[in-house]
Amino acid sequence: MLTAGLSFALVNSLVQVASIHYGLTSTTVGLIQYFIALCAILPYLNSLGIRESLKTNFLGMHIFRVFLSVIGIQLWLWALAYPVPIWQGIALLMTSPLFATIGSGLLLKENVGVARWGATLFGFIGAMIILEPWSDAFSWASMLPIGAAFFWACYSLMVKKLSATDSPSTIVVYLLLLITPFNLLLAFPEWTTPKGATIWIILVIAGVMTALAQWAIVKAYSVADASFVQPFDHAKLPLNVLAGWLVFHWVPPGRLWLGAAIIIASVAFITHWEAKKQKSMKETTE
Repeated sequence: MLTAGLSFALVNSLVQVASIHYGLTSTTVGLIQYFIALCAILPYLNSLGIRESLKTNFLGMHIFRVFLSVIGIQLWLWALAYPVPIWQGIALLMTSPLFATIGSGLLLKENVGVARWGATLFGFIGAMIILEPWSDAFSWASMLPIGAAFFWACYSLMVKKLSATDSPSTIVVYLLLLITPFNLLLAFPEWTTPKGATIWIILVIAGVMTALAQWAIVKAYSVADASFVQPFDHAKLPLNVLAGWLVFHWVPPGRLWLGAAIIIASVAFITHWEAKKQKSMKETTE
């Protein structure tokens, strides 16, 4: 999980360099980045057994969940290209589990309970502290990471629903195979051809690191419980802040750490609560 966090921190900075310094559109970057990632991870997909993994009775749901993921990716890349400072973007992206909690209660009809609703509300207060919508410096572009978090939460809910019937390898294979066609449709109207060896090196590194991050996340959740793995995901905040400072000299204000601490505390509480609930259900079943 730490490898994934470090990889994504590097990817985010490289993507911002490609957009800000080389003028590539976010959709162009997304297409090339994830196509290279697909090529890099093909040996791993092959080890999962691609043909066997493609067997499913819910093809439409897989297509729709990948579509949701792609919208989230494009909103995030748009935010990086705007540019939204990485310290702000990554902190707001951490609200995704809060949206997932809302969705599990409203869409999946799970019993969320007062404590989890309270933690969710508390987390969004942390997001408001980071956003400062009452400030004169507020820009609507700052909401793009929130949009990405929302769509990725919807994607996570669909994964949760599909995991009851389909294997993890099926979920991973469909995600990585379908991302490129969706990105191609979005990139075609405003395609910008990268010019020069340097920008191609940047995009190749971003793609390979994206593949590494995806592999690391899958591996982490396959060898340990989510309640153990999830806290390590929070390391992405300081890693991205460091990357933003090294590359763009962005220094986050004090409110970032206050807001981020509130979001992390909320997500940690929800994760612990869900793990405790699953353990109780497992013991009851046994």
